[in-house]
Amino acid sequence: MPPNAPHHASLDAPHHAERPHPHRWRLLTLLGLAQFMLIADVTVVNVALPAISGDLALSGSGPGWVVTAYTLFFGALLMAGGRLADRFGALRVFLAGLTLFTAASAASGLATDAATLIAARSTQGVGAALLSPAAMALVTALFQGPARHRALGVWAAIGGAGAAIGVLLGGILAAGPGWRWIFYVNLPVGTLALLGVPLALGRSLRTSGGPVTGARVQVNVPGVLLLTLASAALVYGLAERSWSWSAGALAAGVLLAVTERRSRNPVMPRAMPGRRNLLGGGTVMLGAAGLLVTGFYLSSLHIQGSLGRSPLVTGLAFLPAAVAVTAGAHLGSRLVPRFGWRPVGAASFAVAAAGAAVTSLGGLWTGLVPGFALLALGLGAAFVCATTSAFSEVAPDHTGLASGLVGTSHELGAAIGIAALAQGSFTTLALPALALALAAPLLLPHGRPDASSSHAMAH
Repeated sequence: MPPNAPHHASLDAPHHAERPHPHRWRLLTLLGLAQFMLIADVTVVNVALPAISGDLALSGSGPGWVVTAYTLFFGALLMAGGRLADRFGALRVFLAGLTLFTAASAASGLATDAATLIAARSTQGVGAALLSPAAMALVTALFQGPARHRALGVWAAIGGAGAAIGVLLGGILAAGPGWRWIFYVNLPVGTLALLGVPLALGRSLRTSGGPVTGARVQVNVPGVLLLTLASAALVYGLAERSWSWSAGALAAGVLLAVTERRSRNPVMPRAMPGRRNLLGGGTVMLGAAGLLVTGFYLSSLHIQGSLGRSPLVTGLAFLPAAVAVTAGAHLGSRLVPRFGWRPVGAASFAVAAAGAAVTSLGGLWTGLVPGFALLALGLGAAFVCATTSAFSEVAPDHTGLASGLVGTSHELGAAIGIAALAQGSFTTLALPALALALAAPLLLPHGRPDASSSHAMAH
């Protein structure tokens, strides 16, 4: 354990490293299903928006806010959710977030007007911001050594595949039983995770302290509020193309920096082990998420708009990308322990850049679909580099904070990517992908994960 880690019993204690939890892979499946819902709900609405707009008489900016309301609250509150998981326990915060998200999904499906749907989507975002960092904190607590890298590889695949399958699922449901089922489908999944996770975890670990039930960490309330305000203003400003909100985000960020320097209990402790790796991994996550989500956005517009294809065909066109991003994450989880973060990260973004270039060489099935699948393959591996490097030296009582930062990077990356590149083309995506290929060796830690360490420190 790191020297600053608490000495009470926790899942990262040595005896737990020797005796891993017998149901940890079952728990990963349940936690992954919950996380999958959150990521899929970012994109599942896109294909169904025409049907929603027709039924609820959405006009003007209304359709956009059905998407933005969710990502705004999700992205802005992730760091706060992560810190709450550190303070009150990942399990408690996970269950609270999952309950809220599932109830809000039911309310979204039952909505009869625009205001109700947007309010329900906002509540979904709050639930997601509590659930996501707590779920990742549970995953990092349940796995150690090489198993942790495999688990985080699965987690990275969920992040990429969830976005792709969300579009596919949205197309199938919108063309079949109706748009309300894009929300109703969350109810059985949420209920299964809500009942299954505490049962599989077992009573001993639900009361053992540490990341599962909380540690004695102080929460810097003013810092968390400023961070939330800065994140919310940035996401809103990017979504609405508002310079005033973006300036407000910058002002809140400056005030946060001043507060952090003077605080005895900063949101991100200055002496926190692995702080540099965490920030570098978060930056790589921001870039990878921005490229992938912007790619989905550009593809959806092109397939349904320029090519005039149906929502179902649009969804099916993303199936190869869903398979590719999962394969990329699996490949990345094998290559990173062998070659290290830097070469794998650089190669991942180079492959993504090549995929972006291929998309413009042919038609839907000869250019866009195979090119986007190649882009997704590279970004799947990049997600693994980002996630495993970010957690490479994080102590157990900071896993919620780390999860919140990685999740915030994902959501901000999506918002920044769409705001900056939505008017461009896939050829435009190749340029930032190449830039990230060059920057990856500077951002990611040197060396490779140490299989003998429960925290997988880089040496």
